[in-house]
Amino acid sequence: MSADYTVVIPTMGRKSLNVVLNVIAEGEGPPPGEIIVVDDRPGPGTPLSIPDNARVVRTGGKGPAAARNAGWRAASSEWIAFLDDDVRPPSDWKDRLVKDLGELPGDVAGSQARIVVPLPDDRKPTDWERGTAGLMISLWITADMAYRRTVLDQTGGFDERFPRAYREDAELALRVQAAGYKIVTGERETLHPVRESDFFASVRAQRGNADDALMRRLLGPGWRTKIGGHPGRLRWHAATSTAGAASVLFGLIGWRKAAVLAGAAWAGLTAHFAYQRIAPGPATLDEVARMVVTSVAIPPAACAHRLRGELRVRRA
Repeated sequence: MSADYTVVIPTMGRKSLNVVLNVIAEGEGPPPGEIIVVDDRPGPGTPLSIPDNARVVRTGGKGPAAARNAGWRAASSEWIAFLDDDVRPPSDWKDRLVKDLGELPGDVAGSQARIVVPLPDDRKPTDWERGTAGLMISLWITADMAYRRTVLDQTGGFDERFPRAYREDAELALRVQAAGYKIVTGERETLHPVRESDFFASVRAQRGNADDALMRRLLGPGWRTKIGGHPGRLRWHAATSTAGAASVLFGLIGWRKAAVLAGAAWAGLTAHFAYQRIAPGPATLDEVARMVVTSVAIPPAACAHRLRGELRVRRA
């Protein structure tokens, strides 16, 4: 049984987009009714190289949630197959997708692929690599996810208040299931390579704490349990940041003993955090240096972004 589907790929112009498009254009299996590439770059940029049977929709840097919404709303097929522009679908991805979708009952609204993150065989994975590997057990991620278009229309699609590729997929999935539908995991597999990262990538990733504030506002205090997540470290980060700030403040007003005690607490919490990140990794000089420096920067960054997110949702 075949499936009527459109492929929607949001992109920021990564070179890996061509890999995805090549599989869809030349791979095995029934072709999609349409390929929609959503160019979400803030400016025009270099023209995208796309096949003749694809078209480009531009959203001007509004974020992946808005980009996916623009993509599925421009389509008319029964199914919308979302792919990220940095995955590597197998050559028979189309065939596997159609098999996953072909026999689904009407109460199933979505089909998620099995995501595989390749990790090095000759050493322990780095902190960044372990973070990416978490995608293999994440629920409802849209790196490779197909939804019925009618259900997206019924639920309103992705919440565009989420500006990053973070939490917006889980929030939509919860709304879809709350509407009485099921989301299943198909048999297809898609490779998700680890992207290159720079020294402070883990610090910039703390911006997601602002999105956690929106999740809490929308879903309540138990939102992490609802998405199958683990308890966050925000409370520990808050304790670490408070101890560091107190040490500086006590030192400025001349309370030396209190400053030393608060500084010791800050150092102990920071060292413990760094150790937790270093121990499972390769322990190379570069990795250790990165973990030590970023373990100092992450707690205040996480707290600042969470505060920003709380203020944003309250104003909204």
